[in-house]
Amino acid sequence: MDEPRPHHLFVVEDDAALREMLAAYLEKQGFVVTAMPSAEDLMRRIHRLRPDLLVLDVNLPGESGLEACRRLRADGDRVPIVLLTARGDEVDRVLGLEMGADDYLVKPFSARELLARIRAVLRRGAAPPGTPRAGASAVAIGRHRFEPQTRALVGPGGELRMLSSVEYALLAELVANPHVPLSRERLLAASHGRADGLLERTVDVAVMRLRKLVEPEPAQPRYIQTVRGHGYVFVPGRRGSTVAALPPADQG
Repeated sequence: MDEPRPHHLFVVEDDAALREMLAAYLEKQGFVVTAMPSAEDLMRRIHRLRPDLLVLDVNLPGESGLEACRRLRADGDRVPIVLLTARGDEVDRVLGLEMGADDYLVKPFSARELLARIRAVLRRGAAPPGTPRAGASAVAIGRHRFEPQTRALVGPGGELRMLSSVEYALLAELVANPHVPLSRERLLAASHGRADGLLERTVDVAVMRLRKLVEPEPAQPRYIQTVRGHGYVFVPGRRGSTVAALPPADQG
């Protein structure tokens, strides 16, 4: 059996010295770390390079960490988030949790304490791929209805098809992010977890199966469209088969 790949963390912190120190420490603990200074960098990269957890500073220049957290949760993104804040006020801590953060840590803190918080959040969020999404609403896909809570696809005549774990996980990730191009890497992580040895072609094969289920003409898909050189996007109620290629991803 393939060994699971290391967890990939995004560290979003505008203090360069602290950012570099945290990245170096977490890499020594076996994580893969992508460090960046702003919420704008985070939002630009997260749909391309999928992290397992965000370490997110609240007091960022421009868009704050709290606002970035709120935006991610409003978009249906369930990536685990540990907030870092210099504020010790209880109201600020509660606000972060209400916006969807999984945990918080008040500066100054020890790197070992952050490590313990990260590991605890990762343990809590370690649901296997294909686990039904509690609270998710049904989504119309043409004449079909996708029911995320039951892993079911209901056909135009009311016929019920139970999706496989891979089919369900892919479709759930796509419909939770309408009009957002998702990379093959992100879709692979959503549908197969963190196992190494899988090719991104695995996603292409699964998408072909989904198109046969929901598309009137699978060779000319309306709803699950290709983004050249990147991945796929769910486009509810619009025609078209291919979205323009995205510019090259940022390095780092």
